[in-house]
Amino acid sequence: MSLLGYVFMQRALIAGALIGATAGAIGVYVVLRGFSFIGAGIAHAAFGGVAIALLLGIDPLWGALAFPLVVAWGIAYTSRRAAIKEEVAVGILFAASMALGIFLLSFIPGYRADLFGYLFGNILAVSSRDLFTSFVLAGLVFTAMTVLYKEFLFVTFDPGMAEVSGLPVGVLQGVLLSLVALTVVLSLRVVGAVLVAALLVIPAATAYQVVRNFHHLLLFSALIGVAEVVGGLIISFYLDTPSGPTIVLLSASLFGLVMILRKRSA
Repeated sequence: MSLLGYVFMQRALIAGALIGATAGAIGVYVVLRGFSFIGAGIAHAAFGGVAIALLLGIDPLWGALAFPLVVAWGIAYTSRRAAIKEEVAVGILFAASMALGIFLLSFIPGYRADLFGYLFGNILAVSSRDLFTSFVLAGLVFTAMTVLYKEFLFVTFDPGMAEVSGLPVGVLQGVLLSLVALTVVLSLRVVGAVLVAALLVIPAATAYQVVRNFHHLLLFSALIGVAEVVGGLIISFYLDTPSGPTIVLLSASLFGLVMILRKRSA
């Protein structure tokens, strides 16, 4: 059978395109604000949330959604109230969240496939429900990015002037980190918590080498994200390799290729 002859691949490709576009777009803010480490921290917080949900006997998705949002706002609050950089707040909350998830593993009897699926990714197991959830989360992220486009732009390039101008910088940063958290949850099925930061960073970093106009950067990064996720899925299907690592390796290879071509043309 051809690739599209399998229902699970049809779902995976649709979900992958949706996730690639979302991660690519929000990744522009992650790269420009220097939030790369924050993306990784929130991803590992999702692992702790999944462990809590499994221990309580509820749907892991609720834990994966709720806990990263709490951590995202915790990062925003701690970095401002404790007068420390975001990286320090992430280091504290990232370590605590991951440690909590591993600690709770000892209380969960037997093998939990869901837990390891969220940790390492399993996009080929995407269900119709997962696909619907992906559309909802992606819709929320893109809606917020559209409504708060000017505010996010101002806060991204000149947070000091934005605060002087009366914008609620702390709230906007919390909202932006929440969108990163939603994108992380959206991406867990693709590459898992271990590699999810790659989807938030590599497409945007690749696009930034080609275009500098902010509007074009958002669009180009989203398109690169789609191409990398869908391309990685197709390659993994024919080579029979894990989809998550294949997507990340393709993304890194494309980044390296663009970097080399850009240097040669300079």
